[in-house]
Formats: sequence, structure tokens, C-alpha cells
Amino acid sequence: MKINEKFDISATKVEALMIKIKELGICLDDIDESFSRGSGKGGQKINKTSSSVHLHHIPTGLNVTCQRERQRNKNRFIALRALVEKIDEHLHPGTTEKSAALAKIRKQKSRRRRKSDKKHNVSEQNKTL
Repeated sequence: MKINEKFDISATKVEALMIKIKELGICLDDIDESFSRGSGKGGQKINKTSSSVHLHHIPTGLNVTCQRERQRNKNRFIALRALVEKIDEHLHPGTTEKSAALAKIRKQKSRRRRKSDKKHNVSEQNKTL
């Protein structure tokens, strides 16, 4: 995979992604990149252009597909960012920002569930009296 092309993304975002890639020790030559025609809504434009991006990281076997945007370069950037996040999660399970956010949500839901169960159990006991 070559990064010489412009992504049509702000330079700071591209720089941050490149720093993350270097931190994780990802070799861009290990990423296989292919393009295909998109699918879904979007009409004639999405059916004619090969803007859907598929990235495959050969050492880990992780795959990412992106067709969120109409431009191929933006999809390349989004797919690469998603692949880097997946590789980070694969190398360091449970320590990424995404896993921390999921753990926080899980904790909040369990707290809400406990409060709700406690509230409903108290109200059911009052009804039986």
C-alpha cells in the first residue's frame, strides 16, 4: 500500500494516523489493498465507480471494507484508520480507547439495571402487603 497519494483529509489527521502506524510497528507493505464497485443506495454513480476499498493485513489476517464516502481516497483513509484500530485491538486487547469506552457503557448499563431491579422489587413487595 502506498501513501504517496493525497487523501483529501486534513494533514493533522493523516499525521496522527501515520504516528499511530509507526507506534504499532505496522509495515504498509503488509497491507493488501483492492478496490471494487460499491453496493447499496447511491444510484448510478455508486454502480459505475470503484470507490469501495478493501484492506487486508496479511500478518494478522484482519480485513476492513469501507464505502462510506463517494471518493476513493476518503474511503482509503477511513479504511486504513479502521484497520489500524483493529490491529491495535488485536495486539493489545482491552487497552484501546474503544474497549475502554465499551467497558464504561457496560458498567453504566449494569448500574442502571441494578437500580431498576431494586426499584421494581421494592414496589412489588409493597403491592403484596
